[in-house]
Amino acid sequence: MDYKKSKASVTTVTRNLNQLDSETLNIYQTVMIVAKRANQISVELKHELNSKLEEFAYYTDNLEEVFENREQIEISKYYERLPKPTLIATQEFLDDDIYYRMSEPEAEE
Repeated sequence: MDYKKSKASVTTVTRNLNQLDSETLNIYQTVMIVAKRANQISVELKHELNSKLEEFAYYTDNLEEVFENREQIEISKYYERLPKPTLIATQEFLDDDIYYRMSEPEAEE
């Protein structure tokens, strides 16, 4: 998914609990669903950022040769300005873009 085009807000927003738990009927399940999705998004964004910054990696031991790279700084700033993974996951949940399923409790005999 392209997180750059997400409708999620960049700042923290107060949410209506009744709206969040209307689908699961349990706020704790909703929080777990959003948290697991936020972890997935975080891993994807980190992998994407690391692959872009890999182009600028230096594999020398000389610290004097390390210099400031403008492109690398711009890429890092761009990813810092994106909405946080938790906000993206919450917006996806509210838009019904997250697929989840609840495991059935085992019947005791």
